[in-house]
Amino acid sequence: MYSEKVMEHFANPRNVGEIPDANAVGQVGNAKCGDIMKMYMKIEDNVIKDVKFKTFGCGAAIATSSMATEMVKGKTVDEALKLTNKAVMEALDGLPKEKIHCSVLAEEAIQSAINDYRRRNGEDVPEDKEYTCEH
Repeated sequence: MYSEKVMEHFANPRNVGEIPDANAVGQVGNAKCGDIMKMYMKIEDNVIKDVKFKTFGCGAAIATSSMATEMVKGKTVDEALKLTNKAVMEALDGLPKEKIHCSVLAEEAIQSAINDYRRRNGEDVPEDKEYTCEH
């Protein structure tokens, strides 16, 4: 059902935890399906120097959170905003159809944290979209 990469990121997730002096924090989720992700970033000179997450959800939610943080660490804010749920799924060698929403959660958590960073720096950014669980 799950690829080896999904199982590896679930069993040994990267970048778990909080960043006490984070200057970008985003949270997305839906208590209805149980998936909630909080993303912490330390951004300096428009580059994501550190990123951590806390996820309450299934193994796929944890794996997509882990992979997404690996994919944006060291990237510029603009590069990180281009990360798609499809890219996260491809990096994990796919997800079952009923778990695709987990990759959407990871994408939206990154966007939420970056929006928070931009708001803190006086930029006018739209409010985060409401995450909806589609399974």
